[in-house]
Amino acid sequence: MSTAGAFVAIVGAPIACADGVKDTWRELAGWFAEQLHARYDDQVRVTYFDLFDPACPPLPPDGQLPLVTIDGETVISGGKLAMPVIRQRLEALGVKPMPRK
Repeated sequence: MSTAGAFVAIVGAPIACADGVKDTWRELAGWFAEQLHARYDDQVRVTYFDLFDPACPPLPPDGQLPLVTIDGETVISGGKLAMPVIRQRLEALGVKPMPRK
């Protein structure tokens, strides 16, 4: 891991439903960012990308939403966002949890 820390990218898209359009993936990505910051402080940066945003990184072949990459490596493709999967990969890269106060 570089001294700049790990970069977590979460890619999702708005979801159309009977009540209109919901931005559930963006909301979940915000929650994940808060949780990761609480555990790792500034060692981890989390950015949410809407699939239709020009800045969105390209999806890998057969990639599905939600897509989570850490430093460019796909760790979740489709299904659910899973904090244990993300934490396991971060810690395998050398990101250390902050001591609890």
